[in-house]
Amino acid sequence: MKYGRAPKAEAQEPPKRRLKTKPLLILIAILLVTNLLWFIGWLIPDPPKIAATNEEVASVAGVPITREEWMSAMEKEVGREVLLDLVNDKVMEAAAKQYGIDVSDKEIDLELALIRSMDGQSYSGIDAEKMRQNIRANLILEKVLTKDVVIKDKAVKDYYKENASLYNTLTAYRISMIIVPTKKEAEQAMEELAKGSSFDALAKERSVDFASASLGGDIGYVNEATKFVDSAIFQAAANTKKGDHTDAVKLSNGTYAIVQVNDMIEGQSFTYQEVKDHVRREIALEQLSQSVTPEAFWQEFNATWFYGK
Repeated sequence: MKYGRAPKAEAQEPPKRRLKTKPLLILIAILLVTNLLWFIGWLIPDPPKIAATNEEVASVAGVPITREEWMSAMEKEVGREVLLDLVNDKVMEAAAKQYGIDVSDKEIDLELALIRSMDGQSYSGIDAEKMRQNIRANLILEKVLTKDVVIKDKAVKDYYKENASLYNTLTAYRISMIIVPTKKEAEQAMEELAKGSSFDALAKERSVDFASASLGGDIGYVNEATKFVDSAIFQAAANTKKGDHTDAVKLSNGTYAIVQVNDMIEGQSFTYQEVKDHVRREIALEQLSQSVTPEAFWQEFNATWFYGK
């Protein structure tokens, strides 16, 4: 099969309650890499000018660790993933041009809304623009892979009717939180916030939820169906204005949370006309015999990289 081309296929009746799998797995992988990169970016200080490679960044028992050693270690740890992400973005843009694929802001907005509504889906530590670029690349991949797959209108309409709840999204809040063991510690943190301390700095310093603390307390978007946070956190967020933070909120495990609302997305219902192209791709992707990643297009667009084959 030529790269990017799928065989023509007649539509089959879609089973009920199918969720996107192949593209979602790709997106989740991208999210994990992006989260890691965000955290590393936070660790790296902003130097006033380019530092010499022998600059000392730490020492152990009087033995210095240089910037060169540090950067080399990071390159070995995540350099491959960073470069892979960059190359794949460029490859997908080349594929869009080659096959006449267009991705509109409206399509990206739809995908964002649908992902936010998924129970447990987190955007923690993800820059909004980077997230949109990731979704754009994924949409290009989906469109290239499914452009030659024939799906009957009846199959699309049946899928929409059978899975209508997937296209009725819940109101979601992007929140950050500081979790501390006692109410007294929560009140102390709130006093520091009142004096001008930044929320993310306090989260990194004081929160006992280490996963979110490393990201300044950011846990992404939550809605009333989210399972990975205490329901008291969502209720507190729902009663707090964007940009504000709550008082101390007691959680079911006895700890206390201070919750900051960074963003709020109103729930909405999408009509068949608004999501029919999305649904058509969903069904078409299920008909492909194997999962395909952007790397499958490297040869077609003459992509090479530092790591060889």
